[in-house]
Amino acid sequence: MRKLRIAVLLSGFVGLFIALNAVPGSATPFVGQTTTLLARGTYQDPGTLPIKQGLDIVVAKVVFIPGGTSGWHSHPGGAIVVVQSGAVTFTRSFGGHCETTVYSAGESFVERPSDVVDAVNNGTVDLVVFVTFPSVPVGESTRIDRPAPDCG
Repeated sequence: MRKLRIAVLLSGFVGLFIALNAVPGSATPFVGQTTTLLARGTYQDPGTLPIKQGLDIVVAKVVFIPGGTSGWHSHPGGAIVVVQSGAVTFTRSFGGHCETTVYSAGESFVERPSDVVDAVNNGTVDLVVFVTFPSVPVGESTRIDRPAPDCG
């Protein structure tokens, strides 16, 4: 009798499993929507950015011709940068010295609000980056021009 109960119980679980997996999901399909991936990069920089309510978030595509430079600057809320094509020679000034890193297509990095930076295209093709600027004062510039630091 005990073996019969176990067999019936097991059959019931198997039937329930089949029934639950055979019923289509209840998610609704999208209609009238097109999503285009503009750029994607694997995060390479160990930083974080605070994002504050009531401030703008701005997204921009920036193209640097060969030899082009951003000039020394910072951003009021920092920046999240994705390199779509080319490579950027990125220099960050802090504590009286500078650190330079080259980021290539498919990589991304963060500029913190306190960072004073310069981005240069040392390559032979256009550099294209997509940048998200969080926490920009409403209607104001995403960029603050800075003097060239002494990189000692």
